[in-house]
Amino acid sequence: MKLTHTHEESIHMVDVTSKPITKRTATAEGEIHLKEDTIKLIKEKRIEKGNVLATAQIAAINAIKNTWNIIPLCHPLPITSTKLKFKILNDKITVKVTVKCNGKTGVEMEALTGVSVALLTIWDMVKSLEKDEKGQYPHTRISNIKVVEKKKSEQK
Repeated sequence: MKLTHTHEESIHMVDVTSKPITKRTATAEGEIHLKEDTIKLIKEKRIEKGNVLATAQIAAINAIKNTWNIIPLCHPLPITSTKLKFKILNDKITVKVTVKCNGKTGVEMEALTGVSVALLTIWDMVKSLEKDEKGQYPHTRISNIKVVEKKKSEQK
């Protein structure tokens, strides 16, 4: 198998110069498991640090726009749209992120980065409520981060 990003003598971004600009969409999702009491406080907007989901949404959008600064060898992309959906259940919150751009390479890394940062932000906002008597987080876990859809279509 030929590696596209690394060679013995160098590391580089894949050359996409000759690729056509196409409409690209990717959706990723993930979840954070929390104590039911913490979930209730998030729903009621009673977390001391502020509105958890609004903060997570801003953090995710920022991360999406800066993925190329975080992940080595990612191309900077002209993001045209981001959508975040949160689903609050009794023991977890799921995050779904859709990213769109008109570009020469896909946006799945941006969608995954957005999900990851949204989940990390939720954890940061509620970590004081999640600790047990030993200062550990036995109930808190981030899981199931994955790409659930990726599309590419020619520009018209």
